[in-house]
Amino acid sequence: METAFRDKTAIVTGAGHGFGRAIAHAFAVRGAWVFGCDINEDALAVTAREAPAGDRLSVGRLDVTDRAAVRTYVDAAQARTGAVDILVNNAGGVLGLVGQPIEAVAAEDWQALVDVNMTAVFTMAQAVAAAMKAKGSGRVVNISSGAGLRYSLTGIQAYAAAKAGQIGLTRQLAFELGPYGITVNSIAPGFVRSNPASERQWHAMKAEGQAALIESMATRRLGSVDDIVHAVLFFASGQSGWITGQTLSVDGGRL
Repeated sequence: METAFRDKTAIVTGAGHGFGRAIAHAFAVRGAWVFGCDINEDALAVTAREAPAGDRLSVGRLDVTDRAAVRTYVDAAQARTGAVDILVNNAGGVLGLVGQPIEAVAAEDWQALVDVNMTAVFTMAQAVAAAMKAKGSGRVVNISSGAGLRYSLTGIQAYAAAKAGQIGLTRQLAFELGPYGITVNSIAPGFVRSNPASERQWHAMKAEGQAALIESMATRRLGSVDDIVHAVLFFASGQSGWITGQTLSVDGGRL
């Protein structure tokens, strides 16, 4: 077992599949006590079953848009292993929605996407902030999207807006929490075939769209889950202590 994060406490949201599952596993195998949460209990069961360091990973259902449930979850984690050292806000996504013209977007769909992709990031950070401040250290890593910097490939207005808002929140929290030894950074992944939603998007592009997407990247390849995991590990480590408020595009050099 690697020990870069030995006995650190990490919370990873959206740990049921894709980036979140891989991030949770990566911290656990490096010695952290990991609390992986997701709204999908069946997916979480797979995360737990496939964990390479299962004794270091605890999974539990959490709806990150439920403020009371978030507080309860964080308090329970800290009661077990101490103050949270690392928070990875990975939960989010398009919630199965597809792009529609602006006049057809339902208010409830807009709100649901904003709630999970932006407001939940604030709620999770708020829940861990006091303990991190008391400890004088902490790492918050937010998983945004290239859609927060450009536009949404899926054409979903609320997703693009929420991810852009999350990047703004990252900067503001970095400014507020920096004096307490807490860094807050964001990662904006490019297109990675990491979960069922991204697989559906990939196949919907057809061969011509897939080729055009790859051609738009300097590296001429799609990203992998590991590409995102490595960026998260860097921001969560001691090596990034003088980096905060930043958004790192991990997108193969999208042109």
